[in-house]
Amino acid sequence: MSDFVNQFWASTIDGLTIGSIYALVALGYTLVYGVLRLINFAHSEIFMIGSFGALWTFQAFGLGSPANGLMLAVVLICGALVGMVAAGGSAVVLERVAYRPLRRRGSSKLAALISAIGASLFLQEAFALRYHGGSLDESGRDYVNIGRVMNKDVLFNIGSGVVRTDKVLVIVAALVMMVVLDRFVNGTKLGRGIRATAQDSESAVLMGVDIDRIIVVTFLIGGAMAGLAGTLYVVYFEHTQNIIGFVLGIKAFTAAVLGGIGNLRGALLGGLAIGLIENYGASITDARWKDVISFSVLVIVLMFRPTGLLGEALGRARA
Repeated sequence: MSDFVNQFWASTIDGLTIGSIYALVALGYTLVYGVLRLINFAHSEIFMIGSFGALWTFQAFGLGSPANGLMLAVVLICGALVGMVAAGGSAVVLERVAYRPLRRRGSSKLAALISAIGASLFLQEAFALRYHGGSLDESGRDYVNIGRVMNKDVLFNIGSGVVRTDKVLVIVAALVMMVVLDRFVNGTKLGRGIRATAQDSESAVLMGVDIDRIIVVTFLIGGAMAGLAGTLYVVYFEHTQNIIGFVLGIKAFTAAVLGGIGNLRGALLGGLAIGLIENYGASITDARWKDVISFSVLVIVLMFRPTGLLGEALGRARA
């Protein structure tokens, strides 16, 4: 317990940082579930694709040292845009190839779930092949590292916690995108279409809502959020991997369930909560228990409060 007290502020700051990444990925789960009542387990690989898109962009700039000033802004914006486009585009292709044919045939949710798992494994192995040139060794499954994109300067300390520029970037970017997405869903015509489809798709069709368009937009937005999360992950951890989304994706799904899957603000709350819980738990036990703690939260929530902390469906979301 003494370690928990000594590391409280460090655990809090680090928990909020990684929790912000969980929250961005959780938005994709909660959007798709809210509209289709489908758990898109391939969403973790959409996050992975976004991280590779950002990594390739940073590599294209050929940075020999961390960027500064205007150059840093250009590098980060370009990395975020490429990561979001790559992830968002991949999510749209995934919907068109893996889900839409099943939906039009009236297939069961189980069939869609199996399709999602298959797509997830396919994308993992495709990126593994990309990095070992087609041979059968395991080198393509190693971390792909990149040099430091930005200086991680210490801004100030809070007790044992160190507030760095990269941590502030991750947290602020997640909060800003969450506000933008919330305003979009609650204040635009497309957003109203998303909420109408989530609430009652048959009635939405009768009211003139193009369901296919709404579903594509939902996957695009969710993928873009995961792509931004992938960019922030690369900036913060300075690497990525073909299976980088597997464990992180499950934690993001846990965050969505904890906050109330189908609730945008719940995804943010759940992501931050999971980040804090796993870091506090690690300071009490051991860092190796982080994943166990996160997945235990998923089991406990499903057992005792399956609707999550907020439990409000996307179709009933209010500004």
